[in-house]
Amino acid sequence: MTPSGRSLVLLDLPLPDFLAAQIDAFAETRPWSVLRADPHGDLARIEGLYTYGHPRVDAALLARLPRLRVVSNFGVGVDHIDVRAATARGVPVGNTPGAVDGATADMTMALLLAAARNVVRGDRFARGPEFTRYDPTLLLGAEVHGSTLGIIGLGRIGRQVARRARGFDMRILYHSRKRRDAAAEAALGVEYAPLDELLSRSHFVSLNVPLTPETRGLIGERELRLMRRDAILVNVARGAVVDHDALCRALREGWIAGAAIDVTEPEPLPRDHPLLRHDNLVIAPHLGSATLRTRARMGEMAAANLRAGLAREPLPHAVTC
Repeated sequence: MTPSGRSLVLLDLPLPDFLAAQIDAFAETRPWSVLRADPHGDLARIEGLYTYGHPRVDAALLARLPRLRVVSNFGVGVDHIDVRAATARGVPVGNTPGAVDGATADMTMALLLAAARNVVRGDRFARGPEFTRYDPTLLLGAEVHGSTLGIIGLGRIGRQVARRARGFDMRILYHSRKRRDAAAEAALGVEYAPLDELLSRSHFVSLNVPLTPETRGLIGERELRLMRRDAILVNVARGAVVDHDALCRALREGWIAGAAIDVTEPEPLPRDHPLLRHDNLVIAPHLGSATLRTRARMGEMAAANLRAGLAREPLPHAVTC
């Protein structure tokens, strides 16, 4: 604890004013940069971690924090946290399940539509000197309504994507680690397909899986070559789910028509990365859950986890191994 009697928490992201005020009521904070210097011995007094996703919380870091009581993640994905190592040390890990589902599904459809209908390329063209008259043959895109969407990962976000796609009268295929029962498939209007079949039949492929050892590199050269030449790949999962080198080749050589991604590996990409040079790629800076309402909900859930952990109480939203 600090001299004020409040717990000391390490932050790897800035806090909005409303959330900073909430946390200030029960904890003092230090920036993540103290890990590099620690001139005042703060690490030995850190009792909480409030993290987002880029620093790796592994056994080596945990060993440097002998008084740590809780790791609270601002978001759902915890692929950057070694949950087993934390659990072994008696440190619970919390996240924000359910908070991001609707906003991330909205972003999935936004990216799909932007890539299909040349929204980004059209915006650049409409602002440029070449647009001096309307030409109905320019920037012809792909039809979305009535097309086939393949959803890889029918979890909470995937199910929300399916509901939105039904509004576009899309035929929806899905592939998931566990097949849903017939009643759930009927309620969502989806049809199960093996992965290879989904890839070969879908006009649009949406990736909505968590990053795990099984999903890392899930979409590589083999999978991209299985896709239709007029298909568009949409990734709002994690960057490492897609082999970036293979995606570059697929876009350059026309294995697929295009891609729309909200996530990369690393994030952000180096400014000279070849992916950034492709006109048939729409790329966003990880905006999946970036709405005011969703960010507020995430912050409240993460703060609740942090407060409970510091008080040695059960976390409201705990992650299990």
